[in-house]
Amino acid sequence: MASEVKPGGLPALPREMERHTYAIMYEVEGTHWWFAGRRRILESFVRGIVADLDLGGRRRPRILDVGCGTGANLEMLAQFGATEGVDVSEDALAFCRARGLHQVKLGAAEQLPYEDGSFDLVTALDVVEHLDDDSGGLSEMRRVLRPGGRALLFVPAFMWLWGVQDDVSHHRRRYTLPQLTERVRGAGFAVERATYANLTFFAPILAGRLLMRATGARPASENNINVSALNGLLGRLFGAERFWLGRGLNFPFGVSAVCVARKLHD
Repeated sequence: MASEVKPGGLPALPREMERHTYAIMYEVEGTHWWFAGRRRILESFVRGIVADLDLGGRRRPRILDVGCGTGANLEMLAQFGATEGVDVSEDALAFCRARGLHQVKLGAAEQLPYEDGSFDLVTALDVVEHLDDDSGGLSEMRRVLRPGGRALLFVPAFMWLWGVQDDVSHHRRRYTLPQLTERVRGAGFAVERATYANLTFFAPILAGRLLMRATGARPASENNINVSALNGLLGRLFGAERFWLGRGLNFPFGVSAVCVARKLHD
């Protein structure tokens, strides 16, 4: 895909990830320890959010996954409500449909193809860091939420943790918690919870990225770096963070950051 050009003639990053990464993601996200562990953590957050929603007598919430990728998170979210997905990549949506997920649309986070106040929960799981205008994307998420609806955000943390995956995914930035919560409040949300996550593997991930910088090693995707014999164990270790996070403990640092935000009014 050809890059766009920013005002002033500077090349802009594509909005999609590099095309080869979608096939890798589709292949590994069901079992790879990082995806599996993250889903366990996200599931614990979603369960708490849904339990706290005022659905006005409706039995199931309506959930939108912004930047739904190849669909594994949509499958997880479906246990909690009626789910829909939107992504800027036709390749990603094709993989969603291959999973049997058909409530998906082509669209950008900054211009969501949905009416105002349509959803009870909007998730953006490793998505906001892709946006040139992250504040605009967050404002759109707020627009499509009903009053009292929640947004669940999961983003990479700390610019000094930048690695190959940030490059191939065309990330614009990584966040500190103060930076993330500032953006969220600026978009008109009230922040209910903000914490770091993936404290468990912070040291080995930092060491691995420092090693890749020192040696110049550049795998096609960090998702290819996989010890299949240990996948289950590593996924359970990472996912075990949900027990601490679910009890209200906020981590002081981690590879990622999580935020739960509430739309107070229109």
